[in-house]
Amino acid sequence: MRRRALFLDRDGVINEDTAYVCRQEHFTFIDGIFDLVTSAKARGFLVVVVTNQAGIGRGYYTEEDFHSLMRWVNGHFEARGGALDKIYFCPSHPEHGVGAYQRESPFRKPAPGMLRAAIRELDIDPSRSVLIGDKMTDIEAGRAAGVATNLLFRPEAGESYQPAISHLGEAEAYLGEA
Repeated sequence: MRRRALFLDRDGVINEDTAYVCRQEHFTFIDGIFDLVTSAKARGFLVVVVTNQAGIGRGYYTEEDFHSLMRWVNGHFEARGGALDKIYFCPSHPEHGVGAYQRESPFRKPAPGMLRAAIRELDIDPSRSVLIGDKMTDIEAGRAAGVATNLLFRPEAGESYQPAISHLGEAEAYLGEA
C-alpha cells in the first residue's frame, strides 16, 4: 500500500515568515508545529517539506546555507520524536532570480513539481495525504498534484478558501480523515 504524507510549506507553516529566513537566530518555530508533526508520524504519515526558496535565487543566501539551516531545524524535530522525512525546495524565480536561478521552473509553487517528485520518489498516495500551506500557491500546487486535503493556514483577510485553519492543532482532525 502506498504511503500517506503530511506535506508542509516551510515559511509561514513551520516558522514565522519574516522574509528570506536563512539563519538560526531569525528562525522562530510556529506554535503547534512539533505536536502536529509528532502526531502525524505516530499515525504513520511521512512528513515532507515543500518550499519555494527564492532567497537562494535572488542571491540572499546559498543552497548550503539553506541545507545547514534545515539540518538544524530537523534536529529540533528529531529531538521531539518527529523527524522530517524529506525536504524539497525550489530556488528558482522567473523574474528576480540571478544567473541560472532566473527561470521558470515546474518545481516552483504553484506548479506541482516538488509534490509530484515526492509522490513518485517516496511512493506516496496523494488521495490519502494532507498539505498545509499559508498561501494559495501552496493550495494550487497541492490540488494540481492530486493531494486530497489542502489546508490554508492563517488565511489573509478577504481570503475565503475552505478548509482553513487558524492554529496547527486544528490540522490533527484532518490527519484522522486521511
